Amino acid sequence: MRPAEVMDLGTQNPFLLRWMGRTDYIPCWRAMRTFTDDRDEATADELWATEHTPVYTLGLSGKREHLLRETDIPVVATDRGGQVTYHGLGQLVLYTLVDIRRQKLGVREMVRRLEEAVCRWLGGFDIAAYGKASAPGVYVRRDHSEYKIAALGLKVKNGRAYHGLSVNIDMSLAPFTDINPCGFAGLKVTQLADFGIRIDLCTAARQLAPQVAECLLSKNESIAGEILR
Repeated sequence: MRPAEVMDLGTQNPFLLRWMGRTDYIPCWRAMRTFTDDRDEATADELWATEHTPVYTLGLSGKREHLLRETDIPVVATDRGGQVTYHGLGQLVLYTLVDIRRQKLGVREMVRRLEEAVCRWLGGFDIAAYGKASAPGVYVRRDHSEYKIAALGLKVKNGRAYHGLSVNIDMSLAPFTDINPCGFAGLKVTQLADFGIRIDLCTAARQLAPQVAECLLSKNESIAGEILR
């Protein structure tokens, strides 16, 4: 992968944000694992923002039956939690390389906090969003129906998390019709552009990353359940 651009999140923020640009999934995944294996107690937590070339990824509980038909899009079995999802151009992927043991976070709480960060960010566009205890991710309502706009999946190794979240910004949603997104048949998927919001991925990363850092650093124990329906 090409060198990442480091973005400043402010002097009070201990997270390091790296803008990776467009990447292929497998090299980025390998880099996350290497970072996690090589880090120690003093290593700063990092957020990696990227846009992947088209790929379907199968989580540890992923079942091939949720790939409804063969396409030209490659399928990668990966080590995150969850089922099948799609990454493609126009989608922001934010990887959260976090020492959750140091932050005193459980996996479930971290998922809830990531959902809350996305909900807060979407709220800035006057988009009401929420999480669901039974199906991790971020959901919105449009045309009297429920849609998923962001997906989450984590891997924890020796108290350190990697993988993270993806938010649909302005992309072709057609590849989602060839899978059961996150293992749910008939799940509808939407994106920021469907609400008339146009924003480039780098700007979206600059806006969302501070929200993620704030939620992960918060001492408010109740934050983990604030957005659930």
